[in-house]
Amino acid sequence: MSASRSEITDAPGAGGHEPGPPGADLLAALLDGMDAALCAFDAAGVVTHWNREAERILGWSAREAVGRRGFAGWAVRSADAAEVQGRLMAAMDAPGRQVHEFALLRKDGGRVLVRTQSARVLGADGKPAGVYCAFSEVHTQIDLERSIALSEALFDEASWGVVLVDVDLRPAVVNGEAARALGAGRTSALGRPLGELLEQGVEELEGALQHVLAEGAPRGLVDLWVSVVPAEGREQRRCWRSGFVRLASPLAEEPVPLGVGWLFHDVTDAKLAEQEANRLRFRSSQLHRAGRAASECEDPLEAATAYLDFALAGFADHALLDVAEGADEGGGGTEGGGERLVRAVASPAGAPGPAAGVAGGGLPVRYAPGHPALQAVERLGSVRASAGAEGTPGEWAERRQWPEEAAHALCTVLRSRGRTLGVLTFLRGAARPAFERPDAVYAESVAVLTASALDLAQSTGD
Repeated sequence: MSASRSEITDAPGAGGHEPGPPGADLLAALLDGMDAALCAFDAAGVVTHWNREAERILGWSAREAVGRRGFAGWAVRSADAAEVQGRLMAAMDAPGRQVHEFALLRKDGGRVLVRTQSARVLGADGKPAGVYCAFSEVHTQIDLERSIALSEALFDEASWGVVLVDVDLRPAVVNGEAARALGAGRTSALGRPLGELLEQGVEELEGALQHVLAEGAPRGLVDLWVSVVPAEGREQRRCWRSGFVRLASPLAEEPVPLGVGWLFHDVTDAKLAEQEANRLRFRSSQLHRAGRAASECEDPLEAATAYLDFALAGFADHALLDVAEGADEGGGGTEGGGERLVRAVASPAGAPGPAAGVAGGGLPVRYAPGHPALQAVERLGSVRASAGAEGTPGEWAERRQWPEEAAHALCTVLRSRGRTLGVLTFLRGAARPAFERPDAVYAESVAVLTASALDLAQSTGD
């Protein structure tokens, strides 16, 4: 409004008036291009400026509005005219902006509640020369304030992580919850590649962001598994349920993407609980199916093999059944002190397939002292082992008489009627996680069924 300070009483109103002093056309164009309605009064209260947004809201054109004294008799009820005019013109005597709400009249006779911001305009001599007033419909202003309040709440108080990502896929704004989840500060995360904040899951996240920028947000939420590396260097794998919103500029004629709004919530605990429930359900189903299949086997050793086949699905890559020396010949097994084991059944190494008896069996397996299978016999329980730092997985497996691709092992003892009948070993490759305590519980359940079938084989002399 610097141009209006010297022209407030001379420049014509915006929209269809005669050319005025130099700069009047520019001033009229600027006023007409504003998103807010604007009018101005000289020191006597005469309307000097009226832009197109004011015409849109009230219906009065600039030609009809400019030159009128105040709003009395046309843009405000007569009973309210004096109060409205007095409050608007009071801005001449006060520095800063004055905010008011008035009920104005449309040209068609309807009323509209507007919120005004008025301020004085100084003339060339530095004295008040008039007042300019910007106004908008109250509901429009309230919508704007709600949007601003929502944005501030999201970035200050939201329990969801909120990140605004620019078109270069770098965080531009991060709220407190997101900063805590990323293990970074709200400012230190800005402008950094996502690969510096996430150890795993970056490709999936960036792919989702690029999809949103190109085609819009997906219809539903997306569960993304990521690994965050905090300052102490300990990797944490988390599941973030994520939603995406494409941000476009409201000021452009055509939508211009400004970036993506990424909202996420940590659902790791719920997801892990769901996975565990599904795992237990599947394993229970496998044991049930194995029991039905074993009940149809005439040979008890074949039934024991059936248990191994069903247990392998989704659980391990390889299985071995070592029988205590003499147990397969009706010798009654050992009482826990025997350490000589004979390979009876094995699943194919290197390729999937059903477990089968070992051809040419009968020779003890050359397990070295301290072998996990021998430890399971000594402890009468389960023993877990992984290659870890003990050389390469191939070397680690070779020393233990296991297939070279094995990197994780779970050995559990076979017990029936108080006797040790052998050891059941499950093996996983390096691409799979190590066995955990719930896996040992499942293996022990399989071992109980396998030991019962093996005990039956001994009793019948097969």
